[in-house]
Amino acid sequence: MEKSRADASQRFPEIIELNVGGQVYVTRHSTLLSVPNTLLWTMFSQKKPAELTTDSKGRYFLDRDGFLFRYILDYLRDQTLVLPDYFKEKASLLKEAEYFQLQDLAKRLRPAVSKENSISEEVCQSDPEEAALAGMSITSTSPRSPSLDARRSGYITIGYRGSYTIGRDIQQDAKFRRVARITVCAKTSLAKEVFGETLNESRDPDRLPERYTSRYYLKYNFLEQAFDRLAEVGFHMVACSSTGTCAYASNDPNEDKIWTSYTEYVFCRE
Repeated sequence: MEKSRADASQRFPEIIELNVGGQVYVTRHSTLLSVPNTLLWTMFSQKKPAELTTDSKGRYFLDRDGFLFRYILDYLRDQTLVLPDYFKEKASLLKEAEYFQLQDLAKRLRPAVSKENSISEEVCQSDPEEAALAGMSITSTSPRSPSLDARRSGYITIGYRGSYTIGRDIQQDAKFRRVARITVCAKTSLAKEVFGETLNESRDPDRLPERYTSRYYLKYNFLEQAFDRLAEVGFHMVACSSTGTCAYASNDPNEDKIWTSYTEYVFCRE
């Protein structure tokens, strides 16, 4: 009896739960072994369950991009790759494919380059701007064309949610709290061009990447930092709107009222 229990503890169950960067996936053990000599194949065929890292709930943990792992898992199921239109994260997905040692998938994601160092038609059809940027990186040793040097026009919307407290004396100054998060809505390529490393991405796994997205937020703590950056690269404000609601109001007239607000600033560069 004890021997059989020990043997069972050395085997993986047929249904595997994974925690990939905070995203939970459930799949079959056979799916993870579908492509030999990959990282997942090695983990779940050459190692024992006790040798793998698990989270607090016993799920096998991988410190990788949880959003992009959905495409890795889809590929393992039938060795096909289907991406949404205008998929903006091919470079990141290529990085994940290389990490998981999926050589065929990585090969499909790498842009085909002709003898003249131009991006193939397949990449251009997927995303013209992505192809242009990829072509710029490939031909970095030669002079850049004027069209790529020219700054792109477009709109960027900066938004933030804040809260403030109004005391019993309506004449006294309101007490504002720190801005929790500064969001960005813009064309993805334009937002990355303007804000660079200060741009974080808040991914929603149920929402496909769009050419225009509001899934980004800034690492800045002050709105002025975002405004200064936009001014430096030629943007100017063209519109602003704000709303406010009472988030907490007690029946006790001696207690302060807490208000929340959402404000958006629209910037343009022509």
